[in-house]
Amino acid sequence: MSHLSTPHFHTAPLNEQQAAEICEWVYEPPYDIYGWMSWDQMQELEIEFGDPELRQQQYLAVLDAKEELAGFAQLFPLQQTIRLGIGMRPDLCGNGYGTEFTLAVVRTAIQRNPEAEIDLEVLTWNQRAIRTYQKAGFHITDTYTRRTPDDMKPFYCMVYNKQTS
Repeated sequence: MSHLSTPHFHTAPLNEQQAAEICEWVYEPPYDIYGWMSWDQMQELEIEFGDPELRQQQYLAVLDAKEELAGFAQLFPLQQTIRLGIGMRPDLCGNGYGTEFTLAVVRTAIQRNPEAEIDLEVLTWNQRAIRTYQKAGFHITDTYTRRTPDDMKPFYCMVYNKQTS
């Protein structure tokens, strides 16, 4: 994949093989908090995309133009809102692909529910992600603290501005 041009991303259902692959991804600190437990544990506990029904309802594979797995997304329904969870393959992070990657997920969320607000949560220290989401049309609407596996941490809620699309 050339670093000179941005790959085109699209979404598809997340299959079991892709889900298992995601569990093997290793991120560099401080982004290592975004890693998953092993695929065997995810299936055994039936959590997140380890639960076949939840995987089918909420999770997507994000694929590049060559149909290779570039990341995943969760579209979590909350009343009149779809909350996005987004994860890019570690070797693609920091290469300027995030805006197009995020917009591929946003397009799918809009197709699923054109009336819903689209938002996401991001840790306040993750300036790389915040800049990416801002370029994709999100803006910070709220700041709050919530529990993470480590401790209570500060988050921003960012909402997508559909007028920019």
